[in-house]
Amino acid sequence: MKDPNNPCLFCDIKKSGSAYENELAYASYDSYPVTEHHCLIIPKRHIKDYFDLSNDELVACNELIQIIKKEITKKDPTVKGFNLGTNIGKVSGQSILHCHLHLIPRREGDVDNPQGGVRSVIPNKQHYKRNK
Repeated sequence: MKDPNNPCLFCDIKKSGSAYENELAYASYDSYPVTEHHCLIIPKRHIKDYFDLSNDELVACNELIQIIKKEITKKDPTVKGFNLGTNIGKVSGQSILHCHLHLIPRREGDVDNPQGGVRSVIPNKQHYKRNK
């Protein structure tokens, strides 16, 4: 199996594919999408994770998130929500050690019970009962 970290897959925009880009970041549709139109927002500078982003890179990534969100909802009106997240470190599931954010479109009924959303990274913690 080819190692996506050697050389870093996300440092090569041509190999990753770019849907949109600005000076500091680019957006690429995920090769292994969780849902249709799942997109990655990737800073151009090779940095390990979200906490290493500069303020300018945060703004650049957010600009692309907004563009991609509008594009997705325009071309697919069944999208009614999104999950936005990032894995930080191997223990959290990060497999490509170059910061990237996932924008995952969600549709009504795509899972039986969406309660807890991103909490499902720890499956037995996704569903919970609120204390009164």
